[in-house]
Amino acid sequence: MVYAHPASQERFYLRLLLNFVVGPKSFEEIRTVDGVVYPTYKEACFYRGLLESDKEWHVALGDASLCANAAQLRDLFVTLLVFCEIINVGELWAKHWTALADDIEYKRRKISNIPTLTIKADDKQMLALEEVNNLLKQYGKKNSDYPGLPELNTATTSKYRNELLVEEMMYDRERLKLKAATNLDRLNQMQHTVFQTIIHSVESSLGGMYFVYGSGGTGKTFLWSTIISKLRSEGKIVLAVASSGIASLLLDGGRTAHSRFKIPIDVDEFSCCDIRQNIYLAELICSTSLAIWDEAPMHHCGIHVLLGGDFRQTLPVVPKKGREDIVASSITKSPLWQSCHVFPLLENMRIEKNVPLVMIDGRSVAFRDWVLALGDGSEPTFLLGDDPDPSWIKILDEVRVNHKGDALEAIINEIYGELHHMHGDIEYLRDRAILTPHNKFVESANNEVLKRLPRDSKVYKSCDGICKASSSSVVDEALYPPEYLNSLRFSGVPNHEIQIKAGAPIMLLCNLNPKKGLCNGTRLIVTRCYPFLIEALIITGNKIGETTCIPRINMSPADKTFPFLLKRKQFTVVVSYAMTINKSQSQTVKNVGL
Repeated sequence: MVYAHPASQERFYLRLLLNFVVGPKSFEEIRTVDGVVYPTYKEACFYRGLLESDKEWHVALGDASLCANAAQLRDLFVTLLVFCEIINVGELWAKHWTALADDIEYKRRKISNIPTLTIKADDKQMLALEEVNNLLKQYGKKNSDYPGLPELNTATTSKYRNELLVEEMMYDRERLKLKAATNLDRLNQMQHTVFQTIIHSVESSLGGMYFVYGSGGTGKTFLWSTIISKLRSEGKIVLAVASSGIASLLLDGGRTAHSRFKIPIDVDEFSCCDIRQNIYLAELICSTSLAIWDEAPMHHCGIHVLLGGDFRQTLPVVPKKGREDIVASSITKSPLWQSCHVFPLLENMRIEKNVPLVMIDGRSVAFRDWVLALGDGSEPTFLLGDDPDPSWIKILDEVRVNHKGDALEAIINEIYGELHHMHGDIEYLRDRAILTPHNKFVESANNEVLKRLPRDSKVYKSCDGICKASSSSVVDEALYPPEYLNSLRFSGVPNHEIQIKAGAPIMLLCNLNPKKGLCNGTRLIVTRCYPFLIEALIITGNKIGETTCIPRINMSPADKTFPFLLKRKQFTVVVSYAMTINKSQSQTVKNVGL
């Protein structure tokens, strides 16, 4: 088709629609979306999700207000502020703040214990603004960063204390004391040794850095939970962090290390954490008794540090470097490692003890021992094809799916064979997954399983464009038309077209709201599909059972090989019947197909 410049208005929008409307018999059909005929091609483009407009956010908040409570609406509003590049923030706030403030009076009545308390409309708005400001803090932002939002009147509020410190001191000590006592009786011998060492070190102010080394299933998270409960029940502050968002959800009060300690994403020898003197975070760290960091190393600081991880899992990512550079970047090569006390956890608590023995070259071996031997590299490996080194292993007959015909269909039948009558069972969906190293296999498996779900698909298309700041030529828009940008695929960024069904499991691709359990890797079940909103139920992490609303956000790929920076507005989710092996880390799944 002949190129049409955006300035040509309806001609441009007609051309854009012709890329997606198949076999129209009239101009009215081209302007029809979900059975509604729109008067202009521009409106039809908008309701197909192909245009960028603040009207989308008004529709999204309006749809969400039909089923979401005020706290969920505030979470959604903050997500829109942080990720969605709203043009007129003031108009969006003015139209929807009453819905966002719907629970303010009720909450203040409970806090003040005055059932008849009445709050004026202006004061409700200020208190709702304060709630929004508090939510923005977790992203390192504040209300004043968004021109158009009303100025927060501190005379109306009474928030002058360090909320970070207060948050860490508000745990139920009696409940944690009981939890610590219960967990302590369930620790194995090595876990008990680690527990006693850490508690003694903290209570005696000995200082030190410790590392708990154990494979998946040896009870590291259970040990963290016991130590955290014990110290917090005594009024001590414990900061629990992890490298990934999904791992942080397994820790009570957990956060990602980057968000808690303000670590820059791109780190070099000159990098430092953005923590200044006399700020709330600095005061919190100075008051901390223990920092627990799961699945990652950290540099030395003046408090007790407890690290944990498994060298059998994913190694550090060093772009365009070989094996030697990757090993050199691991924690064991750090000069701090010699000062670290290492505790190994060997007993696998996840694999049941009554699992039948497996046969390996004519000998009987416990399944858990075979799994550890694989990770340790002590199992025999074999050459295959043109590989320079032997790197292939034999899969046991006991766990191999024997099939004839299509391998993908065989593994789907093995893992999701009962989907046709179990698709409404949340535990069934949460406890199984297909894992694969490559995204192309993930997409194929997800599409095949999605076809078996007895519902109609909702197709969402992204709005793609070139970031103006990255564009070096005035003719870029002509060189890279929308249909070309739509065809591009990147790791970590959703495709231009995604298919979603109510009842399907999905996974988040970015950290939307870690405090609400919405992290990169969080799995959810879709409950409703709106034009510019997905309502879903969280099924993993520490917020299981809670409902959330997911809007479209702007994302850009990390890939720097293109002469421009793509800006894609799309729902940052992917169907998760299947997932990559990296995405499965820190998750426990009972039925796995590899």
